[in-house]
Amino acid sequence: MRRALITGITGQDGSYLAELLIAKGYQVHGIVRRTSSFNTSRLDDVYQDPHEPHQRLVLHYGDLTDSVSLVNLIRAVEPDEVYHLAAQSHVKVSFEIPEYTCESSALGSIRLLEAIRASGVATRFYQASSSEMFGITPPPQNERAPFHPRSPYGCAKVYGYWTTVNYREAYDLFAVNGILFNHESPRRGETFVTRKISRAVARIKAGLQDSLYLGNLEARRDWGYAVEYVEAMWRMLQLDDPDDFVIATGESHTVREFCELAFEHAGLDWRKYVNVDLRYYRPSEVGHLCGDASKAKAVMGWEAQTRFADLARLMVDADIAMLEDELAGRTVRIDR
Repeated sequence: MRRALITGITGQDGSYLAELLIAKGYQVHGIVRRTSSFNTSRLDDVYQDPHEPHQRLVLHYGDLTDSVSLVNLIRAVEPDEVYHLAAQSHVKVSFEIPEYTCESSALGSIRLLEAIRASGVATRFYQASSSEMFGITPPPQNERAPFHPRSPYGCAKVYGYWTTVNYREAYDLFAVNGILFNHESPRRGETFVTRKISRAVARIKAGLQDSLYLGNLEARRDWGYAVEYVEAMWRMLQLDDPDDFVIATGESHTVREFCELAFEHAGLDWRKYVNVDLRYYRPSEVGHLCGDASKAKAVMGWEAQTRFADLARLMVDADIAMLEDELAGRTVRIDR
C-alpha cells in the first residue's frame, strides 16, 4: 500500500486530496494542529476511529514551526509522496499578520523539505504554489511568466516556490510546484470571497441575513473547481521527471460577475443586498489573474472541466442545502 503525507489535510484541498488518494488505494497520513475543538469536519466522509484496524486515514499532531516533529514524522511514516498544502492562505489577512504568514507559508516549506532531506526517506514532494505569486504580471500567466507578488502571502509563496526548485536541483529530490489559480468548492473557508457570497445567498434567501459587504468587485480571477485541482496535484507526482505546472481554467471573471450569477441562481437581485466596504480592500491590489494551463494539458492530460457559471451554482446549491439541514436539526454534511 502506497503511503502519502498531507499537510493542511483539514482544509478544502487537503480533504479532497485525502478522499482521492484513499480511493486510489493509498494509506493517507495527515498533520493536524492541536486545538481545543474538533477541526476535522471536512474529513467526515473518510475519518476512521483510530482504534479500528487497517487504518486508511491516520492523523498526527504536528506543526510546521516544529522541525524536529517533521523529521520524526517523515522517518516514522516513510511516505511515498508528500503533499505540502498547509499555509496561512488568506491574502487580506496576510497584511495583518505578515510575520506569521511567512513563518507558516515560506519557512514551513523549507522545514519540510529539509526534514525530507535529513530523514533520508526517498519520497516525492508537492509544493502548493499560488497564482498570487504573479501579482501584477499581465495575463495570461504561465510557467514562464515573471513573479511580482503584491502581498505578504504572495511573497511567502515565491520563497516556497524557489526553495522547492533549489532542493530539486541541489539534492536531486523529486520536488514539484503546482501553481494553482483560485479554486473553490462548498468546502471553501467562509471568509474567502466566493464562499462568503454563496453562504450569504443561502442566508438571505432564508431570511437570516439582509446584506453582504465585499471589497473590490472589479478584481478578476481565474476560478476553478477544487475537486479537479487535487487530481492535478496527484498527476504531477506520477510523472517520470519533476516539473512545475500552472493549473487554471484559462477564463477570468470579476467578483461582480460571481455575485450576479450566485444571487440570480437563487432568484435574487444582487444589487439589493451587496455593499462595498473599503475595509476589505488590500493595501496593494491584484487586478487580473488568468492562467494558461496548456502545459498541464500537453504533459499530464489535465484540463479543467467545471466552468465558472456551474461552479457558482453548485456552491449556492450546496450552501442552501447545508443551511436547510442546519435549520431542520439534521446532520450537516459538507457536500462536494
